[in-house]
Amino acid sequence: MGTSQVTAATDTAPGGRRRAVTALGYLLLLVLGALQGFIGSFQYGRSPVPLVAIVLAVIIFITCAGCGWGIGTFAAGLLPGVGWILVSFLLAMPKSNGSVIITATSAGEWYLYGGALGCAAGAVATFFTRARRAIRAQ
Repeated sequence: MGTSQVTAATDTAPGGRRRAVTALGYLLLLVLGALQGFIGSFQYGRSPVPLVAIVLAVIIFITCAGCGWGIGTFAAGLLPGVGWILVSFLLAMPKSNGSVIITATSAGEWYLYGGALGCAAGAVATFFTRARRAIRAQ
């Protein structure tokens, strides 16, 4: 009776550690997207003006699709996009003193809407990649 309790306790320890590492990995993906959104919110207006915003939108698409493809889960493709959207749209809202970080210019709109579309497209690409892997595995 005593040995079965010890065996049960040691069998759950690696699984708990694995879950913690997985959760930390997903948290880092969220932070990666948030960091891209933070940096992009201050860099989208660089010269050549609309091209930099479009490149930043393509980069977040590549991040979402690449993370989802590399890890092989839908959440891995979705979390960088969630982090990017939270930070970018939070910084696009006007502050109480009237200042805004992401302006309503063509570059700002390309950055926000193109980036949101890139996040969605990256997550959808991850979903189809995951579905294709599941079909091949059968």
